[in-house]
Amino acid sequence: MTDYYNYIKALHLIFVVTWFAGLFYMPRLFIYHIEANGKPSPEREILTHQLKLMSKRLWYIITWPSAILATLFAFWLLVLMPGWLQQPWMHVKLGFVALLIAYHLKNQQIYGQLQRDEVRYTSKFMRLWNEGATLILFAVVFLVVFKTAFNWVFGLVGLVLLAILLMLGIRLYKKIREKNPEA
Repeated sequence: MTDYYNYIKALHLIFVVTWFAGLFYMPRLFIYHIEANGKPSPEREILTHQLKLMSKRLWYIITWPSAILATLFAFWLLVLMPGWLQQPWMHVKLGFVALLIAYHLKNQQIYGQLQRDEVRYTSKFMRLWNEGATLILFAVVFLVVFKTAFNWVFGLVGLVLLAILLMLGIRLYKKIREKNPEA
């Protein structure tokens, strides 16, 4: 049972990593797509065509399959270890997983809009949106590592501080870009 369980756990973790890789990069492509939309012709058409192709490949060849496989292996782990569903940390983790799935589905909606050349968000919004997966990843990893020993108050404060640091990083990057547009 132990070896079998470890193989399933390893596969789950591999697909979680590739899922997050897609979720980290997809909003970055959205930013580039939105910014390309403001370029003059023919640069706009060339860039948006290439970004649509890159997004499609990332989304349907890496991100969606990884999301599905990570979820299937997670269910398999829960079948093997049903006692986890009795533990409070798992309830919180599953809440964050539900949030991650909602984030994924919202990215699907944004992807579809951009594929139809419907730009509904600014690149500034997308830079903030891009940090959603980072916050969820931090929360889930800390929950899994610390389990019941995790202090919820410190965890929540840590997440808020991380969000603040990410926002400050985005502002700093914006100032650097304003001084050097090639950055």
